Formats: sequence, C-alpha cells, structure tokens
Amino acid sequence: MDFELNDEQKMIRKMVRDFAENEIAPIAQETDQSGQFPWEIIRQMGKLGLMGLPFSEEYGGAGADTVSYAITVEEISRVCGSTGITLAAHISLCTFPIYHFGSEEQKRKYVPKLARGEWIGALGLTEPGAGSDAGGIKTRAVLDGDEWVINGEKCFITNGSIADVVVLTALTDPEKGTRGISSFIVEKGTPGFRPGRDEEKMGLKGSITSELFFEDCRIPRENILGTPGEGFKQALITLDGGRISIGAMALGLAQGAFERALAYSKERQQFGQPICNFQAVQWMLADMATEIEAARLMVYRAAWLEDQGVRFTKEAAMAKLYASEAAERACFKALQIHGGYGYMREYEVERIYRDQRLCTIGEGTSEIQRLVIARQVLGS
Repeated sequence: MDFELNDEQKMIRKMVRDFAENEIAPIAQETDQSGQFPWEIIRQMGKLGLMGLPFSEEYGGAGADTVSYAITVEEISRVCGSTGITLAAHISLCTFPIYHFGSEEQKRKYVPKLARGEWIGALGLTEPGAGSDAGGIKTRAVLDGDEWVINGEKCFITNGSIADVVVLTALTDPEKGTRGISSFIVEKGTPGFRPGRDEEKMGLKGSITSELFFEDCRIPRENILGTPGEGFKQALITLDGGRISIGAMALGLAQGAFERALAYSKERQQFGQPICNFQAVQWMLADMATEIEAARLMVYRAAWLEDQGVRFTKEAAMAKLYASEAAERACFKALQIHGGYGYMREYEVERIYRDQRLCTIGEGTSEIQRLVIARQVLGS
C-alpha cells in the first residue's frame, strides 16, 4: 500500500491551498457575517479549473482524479465552509449526474459551461415531506407530446436560487414507487420554474440554500436524464460521490479548527504559562489530531476506490459518517480551548463550529449513513 500523494495531487493541494489562503481566507468572516454569495471567488475558481476538476478535458474539465477533488474541497473548506459546500454541490450533485448519466448531446451542452464555472449547478431532490426518505418525493412529471410538464416543490437546495441548471427528480410513474422516479435537466428561466426564498441558516451563511417551485413547468422531452424510471438509482449513485465531498468538507473544517486551537494554545497564557503546557489541553489536541488523521485516511480511500472504478457505497458512507462526527468533536474541543474567546465572533472557531454542524445532516444524516453501512455489512 502506498499512502503518498502523487506529484499531481501534491501540486493541486499546493495550488488550492495558496488560493484559499490568499483569496478566500481574507473574506471568509465577512462572507459569513454579510451572508453574501462570494461571486468573485467562484469566478476565480472557474478560471483555475476547480469548478470542473474531476471531469475530462474533452468536456471542459481539468481531468483530475477524485482524490484531487477531495483534497480541493478539504483545502477550501479549511478556510471557508460556505465556499466548500458551494463547490461540492456544484460538482458532485449537478455536474456529476449529467456527466455520467447524460446523453452525448446533454454532456456537450451542459458540462463545459458548468466545468468552467460559467454556470452554477444544483440538485433538486429534497422535498418538504421527503428528506431521509428520498423515495417519498411528490413532484410529478407528465409527458405531454414532446414536452414534460413538471409540478411540485423542492426545499433545502444548495445553490438553488442562483443555479443556471438543476438536475431534478420527479415521479413519472407513481404506481412503480422508487422505480417510477426519473431525473430531468431544468434550466434557469424556464417558464413555470421559479426559486422561492433563500433560507436563513445557522451556519454556511455564504452558501445559498433555497426553495424551488415548479408550476406547469414545460421542458423538452429530451431533457430527461437517462431513461424513465432510472432517477432514484441515479440519485443513490450521485449521493455516494456526494458523501465523499461532504466527508472532505468536514475534514477541512476540522483541520481548520484544529490549526486555530493549536496556535491559540501556544499563545494563550494562564497561571504563568501557555495553556498548551497543561495536560487537559494536550489531550484535547491529541484526540483532535488523531481523529482528523483517521478521517483523512477514510475520505481519501473512498475517493481512491471511486477512481479504481469499484463500488464504494459502504466506504463513502463510513467516511462521511466518521469525518462529520469527528469534525463535530474537533470543533467542540477547539472552541473549548479558546474558552470565552471562542464564543465570540472575533475568533473564527465560532464560525467553523456553526458551519460544520450541517455535515452530519446533509447528503444523508448520520443515522442514514449507519443504515447504509449496516445494509452493506449485512448484504441486504
């Protein structure tokens, strides 16, 4: 086994870290406090090739592997969770399904603009009555001549109101249950498609999370992704990859919290010495460092398995589960080490603590991850 990153992966890590430190970190606090979407940062990421990192050059991507993509989400999330989740949703939840399940015509039409960051993408899966139960969606799509007519609503959609393209799941044959769900590509500005409100959230305030409404929304017949009835299967495959990206995001947030806590513990003086000299603080730092390293190995291994073309459902769920819960513990300890100062907005651990909280919820809660893992272990 070789745990060393190759030269390309090291180069990407350095490039992304430099960009994150120089361009994203200086405005991360302002992005959180203002709640403004960082459009200029996203445009710069597009020019650097980050918005299409794991897709082939033939379709406008950078041709990098999944490990490099995980590293990129990690490094960006290390300084700004809002930017990290924007990138993860754009790549894993929208561009990925079009790239892997779309026709050649669909790929050529949509992927290059998404990969270059000219367009922003989103996935319309969750509904008010269908969260963990993704198969319980009510949105309908009915074929009327050469058009699909869509009616329904989606909620908690990352990049929702700003998305130029949405990959949407809808029922095309309700009698077949999950086998009657299909996926569609819907473009911004299509009559009958409108965004609702942008949600006010606990954290990740620079990321857009929206409602989406479809009222007699007509799209061309050819905008179906794959064939009718494949949508639920496509969503599950998409979520497998998405869990790697959320695991990487959690990893980056945990690493950012750890680095700030480590630096603070060396500077903060109490009882005549730096608090890093006290065993209570040392043990917290030791636990954080150990769990972050374990999470990194799990996330990178799941990404590596995807690159090998083998099934990685269990490993992705394990990586997402462990990394997100390790991030929760690391951020708790980081805030505790900062004491009263950690509770103040002046210190970034307060923001990181709020941002990481979504990681045990999005892309399937920790409880759903345990269900996925158990089913894989039991062979059911």
